[in-house]
Amino acid sequence: MPDFTIEQVKNIIGEIEMGFRVFYHKESGELLQVPGDGLDGMEGFEEEEEKLEENFSDYTELRKMDSRESFQIMESFAEQLSDRNPLKHRLFSALSQNRPFARFKQEIDHAGIFRDQWFDFKMEYQLEWYSERIERNNRYAENEEE
Repeated sequence: MPDFTIEQVKNIIGEIEMGFRVFYHKESGELLQVPGDGLDGMEGFEEEEEKLEENFSDYTELRKMDSRESFQIMESFAEQLSDRNPLKHRLFSALSQNRPFARFKQEIDHAGIFRDQWFDFKMEYQLEWYSERIERNNRYAENEEE
């Protein structure tokens, strides 16, 4: 079963956030990135797409977080801020209105040092989330083999 380093998981997250679909080979851990929906027609991935098509059942996709999960990251970040921090109240206000993702981003983009804290928090959350999915996928694959 594959075991990825933190740097590999960070790279996986980066690829997924840029719109790629990321797959890993269930046995070897070989990573394949292919253009996702927003990148249709992108050239240079024919070899990866062919390999995936010919051996699809040998690979597991690491899917992108859905909007509910992404919302949870933003909410968790706001929750961990001090009650006396005015940003906490602005973020919760942004999350309770229409277009919460855009409003949260607008608040964070103007939050000074908290902007960097947000990106660090988000990366740590995503590292844990994707690492858990990889571990769960590995356990599932082991149970299938038995």
